[in-house]
This record gives sequence, C-alpha cells and structure tokens, in this order.
Amino acid sequence: MEYTLVRGEIMPGHGVASGKCKDERYPEGTLHLQFPHFLERGLDLSPYYMGTINLDISPYSYQIIKPKYFFENIDWSEYIPPENFYFFDVSLQYKNKVYNGLVYMPDPETKKDHMQNPTILELILPQIESLSYGACVEISLRKDQLEIIDL
Repeated sequence: MEYTLVRGEIMPGHGVASGKCKDERYPEGTLHLQFPHFLERGLDLSPYYMGTINLDISPYSYQIIKPKYFFENIDWSEYIPPENFYFFDVSLQYKNKVYNGLVYMPDPETKKDHMQNPTILELILPQIESLSYGACVEISLRKDQLEIIDL
C-alpha cells in the first residue's frame, strides 16, 4: 500500500456539519442527519466526532481515484436535492499521536450549499481536544484512493 503525506493548516469551516453555525435547517448538524443513511449502507460514523475538520492543503488540491465508500442519491434533507458522498481513508498526525478517520466529501456535482475551496479536505476523526484553527498538521492518504495534485 502506498501513501501520500501532505501538510495542511486547520481552517474554520461553514459549521453546518457539526451544527455550530446555528443553521435553523440543521440544528444538530448535517452529519447527524446523514449518519443513518450512511449506516444503512455500511458506514458507521459513531466512533468519530459529528463534525468535520477543515484542512487547507494549498498549494495542492486532490483528484479522486477510488473512494473507500461512494454513496449515490442520498436524500437526507428536505431542503436540498439528494446528494452523492465520497469517503477516503485518512490518518492525521498531531502532537506525536495518530488519529485514523475519513475524508468526507459531498460530491461537488450534487452539492447545492456550503461549497468548499478545492484546496480544502474535510476530515472526520475522533475528537482531538487541543486541535485549533491555525494548527499545522500532516495527513496520510492512500494513493489508490485520493491523489494530491498541484493546482
């Protein structure tokens, strides 16, 4: 198995995945509403924090090779049309610890709200207490799932 290491900076996100933004459509966060749809398709997110870590990997972006999971036409919200979702394995190294989780990627072709910059990867990981905006971290990605590319 080959891996790519890439450094990035933790950035503030939209706050909708976790519910921190107080969007009245998703008071508990979008991940809370999506969770049962992913679970019935074989992806259990219960070991992870129900929010995403936004990692800016600029000057790089990414190209999808083969996701670990791909879910089509997930009708999780009454406010937007169904969406597709990609998930990829990721490990984050921070303060001499390794946290395993997933890159969470709503398909840009079906996503209607809260668009992401192409240098941002959204990570779903266990809660990391001391991680804060501006922190520089390193992640490891499987080359057969997600390729890091120059912009």
